[in-house]
Amino acid sequence: MAYPRIAPDRLLVEETPASLRRWSTARRRAGETIGLVPTMGALHEGHLNLVTELSKVVDRVVVSIFVNPTQFGPNEDYSRYPRTEAEDLAKLSGLGVVDVVYMPTPDVMYPNGFTTEVSVGGPLTQTLDAVARPGHFTGVATVVSKLLIQTMPDVAAFGEKDYQQLQIIRRMVTDLNLPIEIMPVPTVRDAHGLALSSRNAYLSPEELVSARQLNKILAAAAQRLRNGATGPAACAQAEQELLAAGFASVDYVAFADPDNLAPLETFEGRGRLLAAARLGKTRLIDNMAV
Repeated sequence: MAYPRIAPDRLLVEETPASLRRWSTARRRAGETIGLVPTMGALHEGHLNLVTELSKVVDRVVVSIFVNPTQFGPNEDYSRYPRTEAEDLAKLSGLGVVDVVYMPTPDVMYPNGFTTEVSVGGPLTQTLDAVARPGHFTGVATVVSKLLIQTMPDVAAFGEKDYQQLQIIRRMVTDLNLPIEIMPVPTVRDAHGLALSSRNAYLSPEELVSARQLNKILAAAAQRLRNGATGPAACAQAEQELLAAGFASVDYVAFADPDNLAPLETFEGRGRLLAAARLGKTRLIDNMAV
């Protein structure tokens, strides 16, 4: 789809890798540091918090807006994923800290004949969302590597809500020796504890009531783990509580090592609880440190 080319006051909108690279090269020559926040648009307070936190540690901020087709499965929501480009630009302009919005189109990111993929191996891509959404993380790793190469940032910020994605990107950057710091930013939640997500816009009022139980159920599971429950037992109980709260199905509830996401049997000082569950046509994910 064609994006509206309306750049509020101080925002520069770039559309191609060449133009973005010219800008970033000039900034580097001026001795400035660059930060990147990759997004798929439909920006909410979680995205804006990423931008604000990143702006505290770099001189210049780039935000990319690109709904990446390669990370969606054949029956997923690529065609209906919310696209609100004009509103997104206005929100970013209002922050007063964004210098460039990078808005490539699919034919720019995936030119005719494109065949290259970036695939992260190991246990991080053999569990949880990698199982529930085959091919998803190859699409993520491919597009993020392209955005990092195109922007050449010193720092890139990612939210902890997509915790498995965060760990996979860290692994990719380390393995490829990319000179980029990956900056994690804590999940932003609404007043009821629901993790902010662009997909929350799909929820009906009734589904929203159920969705707000997800964080509470994970918090209760975390407390059971601290009290001595095993990982499998705490996760099984949480899954039943999600179904009782109105979720149609549960893809997983897992208690895992926070670094490599290997399953943990017991709580021994650190771990991560992660869950994915469905309400109607909406798939929600969340996680928390234990």
